[in-house]
Amino acid sequence: MQVKEQLEQAKAGFMAKVPDAAQSNIFLHIKEQQQSGIEFGLKQGMHAPPFTLSNAMGQPVTLYDELAKGPVVLTFYRGSWCPFCNIQLRAFQQTLPDIQKLGATLIAVTPQHPDHSLSQQEKEQLSFQVLSDPNGLVADSYKLLFELPGYLQSTFTDILKRDLAAFNNSDRWLLPVPATLIIDQGGKIRSAHVNPDFMQRVDPLEILTELRELLPSSTEQSSVE
Repeated sequence: MQVKEQLEQAKAGFMAKVPDAAQSNIFLHIKEQQQSGIEFGLKQGMHAPPFTLSNAMGQPVTLYDELAKGPVVLTFYRGSWCPFCNIQLRAFQQTLPDIQKLGATLIAVTPQHPDHSLSQQEKEQLSFQVLSDPNGLVADSYKLLFELPGYLQSTFTDILKRDLAAFNNSDRWLLPVPATLIIDQGGKIRSAHVNPDFMQRVDPLEILTELRELLPSSTEQSSVE
């Protein structure tokens, strides 16, 4: 099943299982973000801000150290509690060998606590780096960070029984707008997919195609080994 079909199936499940009041508030917030006039995310051609974050094992990972090895596919996601995020991450895992053959590295960034990232990596069998972004500082530097309004915080705690601030070990309700970027070795963003509608995601196969088109100098590792 393709990613788009999986997302549509997840949305149908969401609408069938989640109480109407919660659905209304969640869709309202998506609409508010779409109509806010805010341009979320850095654009193609911009320079990628540097960062160092810890992975699920507590080890530091630095963006520009990874870029020294080759281009980076950088994806921001909400957390392991989000089924739409998990669909995309599983698809990235399936695409990972082809991304690596092009000499690229895949990095995922989430505001969740490293303990949750470790559990997620084990459960989903993810073999790429999953980095924790405490209080969303990196997401903010990429113009993706937002704070959930009060009515949506109440929706999560009272109806969905999910305290995101506690889950992220933060005193604020912060999330990134889901986004996937391709960054070349010079630190330039060559492709940017950003969508406030978290139920829609770019297919990792599309990212793979863009890697081949945007970075033609990336030669497959198998051809040089």
